[in-house]
Amino acid sequence: MQIHEEARKFSYQTGVRVVVAYGGAPITQQLRDLERGVDILVATPGRLVDLLERARVSLQSIRYLALDEADRMLDMGFEPQVRRIVEQMDMPPRGVRQTLLFSATFPGEIQRMASDFLENYIFLAVGRVGSSTELIAQRVEFVQEADKRSHLMDLLHAQRDSSEQGKQALTLVFVETKRGADSLENWLCTNGFPATSIHGDRNQQEREYALRSFKSGQTPILVATDVAARGLDIPHVAHVVNFDLPNDIDDYVHRIGRTGRAGKSGIATAFFNDNNSSMAKSLADLMQESNQEVPAWLTRYAARPSYGGGGGRNRRGAVGGSRFGGRDFRRESSSFGKGGGASDYAGGSSYGGGGYGGAGAPSAWD
Repeated sequence: MQIHEEARKFSYQTGVRVVVAYGGAPITQQLRDLERGVDILVATPGRLVDLLERARVSLQSIRYLALDEADRMLDMGFEPQVRRIVEQMDMPPRGVRQTLLFSATFPGEIQRMASDFLENYIFLAVGRVGSSTELIAQRVEFVQEADKRSHLMDLLHAQRDSSEQGKQALTLVFVETKRGADSLENWLCTNGFPATSIHGDRNQQEREYALRSFKSGQTPILVATDVAARGLDIPHVAHVVNFDLPNDIDDYVHRIGRTGRAGKSGIATAFFNDNNSSMAKSLADLMQESNQEVPAWLTRYAARPSYGGGGGRNRRGAVGGSRFGGRDFRRESSSFGKGGGASDYAGGSSYGGGGYGGAGAPSAWD
């Protein structure tokens, strides 16, 4: 929906038709829109496969294929659907179409998978991949589980008191479970803080309603599971609270990236306790990379082998500075399967990542 809305803005009065197709919404209207003709189709993999099976869509004229949040599209169960769309339907082969993949994190394992869809490709990194912008002020506070709600209320009161006209700034609160989201939403509303929530059990209509209510400020607090951590571009989010820290540093990066967008500043607060000990080192490293002040107690946690010894391992098993895929994996391997060769990668880029250039051209990562 979000990409569709933005594409419509860019195509305004150009004659370019943009259509959206996604699950959880009636297919009838989407079919009508497709029948009128389409130049840009924004679709989720499942709904697109459905349309292809119904023979209501053909891909043979595709010239540009873009995958947004590409690492998760290939990592969260969508890979079979994406492969079917790209390799088994009437999609033009790589080299004929241009393929673009976008993500804030792109680990080597997923890069290898993605290379099946690419040919002679360029790897560009804007900024430091997997790191956080310095526009986001990160805070980590030690809060026991039993004290989280009262601590959150203190934060919200302080935020309301310091804002103009006593209004609650838009605040996104992340929790780990759907039940936790519902429970916290009800508790906040009961205590005078208008809130709404989105999670995996909400249908598409409920999610859209919750997002509209949040964006408009009618319910300025949105409680969410990671269903909202990826891709959502909600203007004016002032504060992201990790009420429950995730187990994966990639997820933390994407969560706090909901604030500090488009050159604006933001605040990200995380509640940490012994249950999050495996995150200590990766969290401290990330904060240090982003020029944030690391609490002394977190540094001590990170230094303990029993707490931080995991080295910031993410779900794909990557460790250390390249865990987010900030380098083209071809730089780290003498060869790779399909889609090119390690010798093709040489050049640096003004964007801070890799490109193609002459042999021996300096890399921005050297």
